[in-house]
Amino acid sequence: MPKKYIVFLKTIGRKWFLFLVIVIIIIAIFNPIIAIWMSGITIVLFIVSYIPRLFFKNKLHKFMKGFYKIEDELIARKLNKSLEKVREEMFELSQNQEKKKWLIIFQNKQYTFYHQETIQAFKEVYNKGYAEKEILDNLKDFKINTRAEIKALKDILIKLDRLNEREVSVKEYKEKQRFL
Repeated sequence: MPKKYIVFLKTIGRKWFLFLVIVIIIIAIFNPIIAIWMSGITIVLFIVSYIPRLFFKNKLHKFMKGFYKIEDELIARKLNKSLEKVREEMFELSQNQEKKKWLIIFQNKQYTFYHQETIQAFKEVYNKGYAEKEILDNLKDFKINTRAEIKALKDILIKLDRLNEREVSVKEYKEKQRFL
């Protein structure tokens, strides 16, 4: 029973602005001055309701920068936030990352954040002509564990135009290694 009560309060909590607008319209019919004051208070409350979200977004971004690679589930656990809220913020951060030095990838039903040092190291070994297996071996220190991650990083960086043409192709690199 208490769970239904909490769900009801959360539902009203999300719709408080619409409820208040309807009340203001009704009051405006009888007393316009009070309706004007209530409108001002409503606008201020609406603006103030976004402040905690901004604080969380900044806290999340600072927290993620402390890791070479971190998944959304671990972030939610460490910050004591719901997984849904963390995923929502990571989704928003992942939408505008063309000019960012870090990278957020959605893979296997979870978001993964990669630090700028990880991305830079990936670009370096990619441009040297390494194949996926060699890239994976070189990036073990950055907590990259699978070839699927390597492929996803490569695909996203190419899609965002953040990965230059290889200086040495994989074929040229392998031939050079064979003759050494």
